[in-house]
Parts: sequence; C-alpha cells; structure tokens
Amino acid sequence: MAGHFEATPGGGAAVALDEVEIAILRSLAVQLLELIGPGDEPAEGADPLAALFAEGPSEPPSDPALARLFPEAYGDDDTELREASAEFRRFTENDLRTRKRDDALVVVRTLDALTPQPEGASRGDSGKGGRGEGGTAVLTLTADESRNWLGSLNDLRLTIGTRLEVSGEDGGEDGSLYRLPDSDPRKPMVMAYLWLGALQETLVETLMP
Repeated sequence: MAGHFEATPGGGAAVALDEVEIAILRSLAVQLLELIGPGDEPAEGADPLAALFAEGPSEPPSDPALARLFPEAYGDDDTELREASAEFRRFTENDLRTRKRDDALVVVRTLDALTPQPEGASRGDSGKGGRGEGGTAVLTLTADESRNWLGSLNDLRLTIGTRLEVSGEDGGEDGSLYRLPDSDPRKPMVMAYLWLGALQETLVETLMP
C-alpha cells in the first residue's frame, strides 16, 4: 500500500503516507483553496435561496492557473463562441468553484483526521487512519471521499502543471522538466507533480469496476 492507493471494501480506498507526505498534501490543498477563493456567503438577512441563482463572472480568470481550472466552454475563435462561453461561465462558474472548494476541503479534513496509532493497536482502532512506527499513517477514504480526492488531485496537477508550463510534447530530452538537476528550484515542484500523478492514477484504478 505504501505510496499508492488500494481499493477497500465498500468502494473506498486507502493509502499509506508518511508525515512529510501528509504535510505536503495538506499544504498543497490549502494553497489550492486560497487560489480558488472563499465562497460567497449570503449577507445577513438575505434570502439564502437567492444565492443559489446568483450569477458568476462572464470573463475568464486572468491567472493562468485559474484559467486552466475554469476554462472557456467553447473556445474563442469568433464573437459568437465568445459570447456563448461568457453566458455559460456566468451560470456555471460559481457552482464549479464550490465543487472544487469542497473537494479540497475534504482532502484537508481527511488528512487532519489522521491520529497516532499506539504500538500494537489494530488499524481499525484509529478511525479514519492510523499512524504507526516511523510516523506512517494509513489514510482510509469512503467512496465519496475518494471521488473528492480524485477531483482535488486533478486540480492540483492542473495548477502545478500550468505554473511549470508542462508541455505534452516534453519527451524527457535534455532540458526537459523531468531531467532537471537537483539545484534547479523547480525540481521539488516537478517531483510533486509526478507524485500527485501517481496517486491520481492508482486512485482511479480503485474506482474502476
């Protein structure tokens, strides 16, 4: 189980994480929440039902990472398509932001729920997960939490990939992001990008019938 998700009964998944990995995942999820931004709470005395029908922005975000998370629906080849994209964004972006925010919050909360497991105790004694020898914890997710995690892992990879300017044409040749020297300041982020990809891939496998 170390380093990759495995399926659990009931459609969930579990993965063993050490304390450094837990801290990295939590930090990345918190940064993602900050990037997405806080939810819009109804003003005091306002009708909460009205917030459900509030219109969102019509223009794409200026931040490239946010633009990747909230892309144009129909491209920008001509005026008609741009207008259709703006209309679609106005009525969908708020809901999409809420969903992405909820996914990231599940990541943070499930990581925070990990508690130390006394030596010799069974894994089930620690609830959502346990921390055994060497500070290793077993994170156990329900089926719904697995889907939240999958969404957030995808958002994190999109965000990091945009920041790194990852290209699908990168074949690992000299100068590739995947062959950076240890002295390159981008190296830790590239390693995180690849690690998140491995987690995402194994989590997808647990959700397949």
